[in-house]
Amino acid sequence: MNNKLFYAPISNNPQRVLDVGTGTGIWAVDFADQYPSAEVIGTGISPIQSSWVPPMCKFELDDAQLVWTYPDNHFDFIHVRLMMGAIQDWDALYRQAYRCLKPGGWFEHMEYDPRVVSDDDSVGPESPWNQWGDIFLTAGKKLGRTFSVIIDSQNKRWIRDAGFENVDEMRLKLPLGTWPAKLDLKTVGRFNLHATEQGLEGFALYILTETHGWDVAEAQMYLATVRNELKNKSKHAFYEA
Repeated sequence: MNNKLFYAPISNNPQRVLDVGTGTGIWAVDFADQYPSAEVIGTGISPIQSSWVPPMCKFELDDAQLVWTYPDNHFDFIHVRLMMGAIQDWDALYRQAYRCLKPGGWFEHMEYDPRVVSDDDSVGPESPWNQWGDIFLTAGKKLGRTFSVIIDSQNKRWIRDAGFENVDEMRLKLPLGTWPAKLDLKTVGRFNLHATEQGLEGFALYILTETHGWDVAEAQMYLATVRNELKNKSKHAFYEA
């Protein structure tokens, strides 16, 4: 299992690092602990980060969709993760990242396809997972904030259009549950299962009620079927990331 926080081949002595859409700030804090040479900035629109951070880590309240105020050629590494459904203009975001990155710096973007699938048809037509991906994909079209960022490698094309060179894409399976035989995937699946169980309402309730117009009771009934599906060990479900 890769213990690094990223896949980009940055140097062992990065100086300036930006974590866009930092959320709780866990990635930024872990990076600052792992690379004490770096000044790490995490940005987001919600001030939910811990106040206990390494000396060279800080958080800024900022909307990544607005014009970035950082200088040109400033960062050694820019990291974006799980921002699908939050960005109206990915082209603009990638162009800003390109402008603010130093020559020779690295940009890394991690997302996953919201559709839940299986290789052995254990996630069949009757599964509530079958509906899950379409719920988000159609919501993205309504909101003008796509959830299909990595489908058909759209982001790879947008990144190249922004000016980046040496653009590579790595596709991984992100299991839901401990069903994989390989220990590293089993560990990933355990964490993913826990995160999904804990965040199920946060992921879906607003989308179901405010975007799709379901009433709360109907949405909760659907989420209950998803919870039951999560506990079913015969389902070999995964996302593609």
